[in-house]
Amino acid sequence: MNPTSQLHAIGQSLWLDNITRGLLSSGTLRRYLADFSVTGLTSNPTIFDQAIAHTAFYDDAIRRKAAEGKSGEDLFFELALEDLGQAADLFRPIHDQTQGMDGWVSLEVSPLLAYDTRSTVEEAKALHARGRRPNLFIKIPGTEQGLPAIEESIFAGVPINVTLLFSDEQYLAAANAYMRGIERRLGAGLNPVVRSVASVFVSRWDKALQGKTSDELRGRVGIAVAGRTYRAYRELLSSPRWKRLAAAGAAPQRLLWASTGTKDPGLSDVLYVIALAAPDTINTMPENTLLAFANHGMVGELMRPDGGDADLVLNRLGQAGTDVGALAATLQREGAEAFVTSWKDLLSCLEAKSATLRDAALAGDRR
Repeated sequence: MNPTSQLHAIGQSLWLDNITRGLLSSGTLRRYLADFSVTGLTSNPTIFDQAIAHTAFYDDAIRRKAAEGKSGEDLFFELALEDLGQAADLFRPIHDQTQGMDGWVSLEVSPLLAYDTRSTVEEAKALHARGRRPNLFIKIPGTEQGLPAIEESIFAGVPINVTLLFSDEQYLAAANAYMRGIERRLGAGLNPVVRSVASVFVSRWDKALQGKTSDELRGRVGIAVAGRTYRAYRELLSSPRWKRLAAAGAAPQRLLWASTGTKDPGLSDVLYVIALAAPDTINTMPENTLLAFANHGMVGELMRPDGGDADLVLNRLGQAGTDVGALAATLQREGAEAFVTSWKDLLSCLEAKSATLRDAALAGDRR
């Protein structure tokens, strides 16, 4: 049994944190399902920005859609939903076999809406309807303004991937928003099964602290934050409130580890995959990390439900002068800002490519 199959066997889902038209057309994504037990994928504006800017896979579609008058966000979402629709169809048997627990793909609302509750709710509904796939998550950031949008979207029956969570407190706020949406559905006599995942970003902690902490804490802070969050997750699933919802037929919001590629070249390239092995969770990893783990990873000790040494590590970080709560808020804000930057770059890239392809077509017509 290879390392990825071992992770799958302990009850952790492996998702790919990537999608490109090339992955689909080459059959590579299909191979990852068969060879590496990949059962879903996530996307974000940065991933699409890189894929569209640095490959020609999208040129024909951009040329055609631009000629039809598509531009800006509308053009992007058409391209993204074509890719994600194909991927969703590939994962659909897994989705059906697991009764909706697994086999998902994710599309993010416009990052420009991170602090606009009403517009986020409207776009989440519209994108999910436009995608026409039952296994399409809509990603909403777990910002202060995103939380009511998560609740409203769940109440409306839209499956949600809560993104940009950086602490157990932020995770619990997202989990409470999810549960409020489910409770409202039950109160309205609606089906309580609306799937959701909560995405906690891990390696960005250690990147933010690189060169600013002792060697003892190097590469340990993100894992400690995940340990605290995993403890909160297990405690929530054992709480009377959740048990009432489960008894009424609700599905748990699964905990997802994001940002699991190692950013410090001095640390193991599979550090976060090994450390975050835990049942009933998801690890969405970059392609290079997936391939590295399949090649030389191992499954050792699983995460402890009590958080292990998480409190010890984070207390030491606090004693060294870092306010953990303040840094979590900063990382969430910076994450939202980074997605906005990628989004603007993406739209600029689409505009430039559309113009270049249009000019090339006109030049060809004149020859």
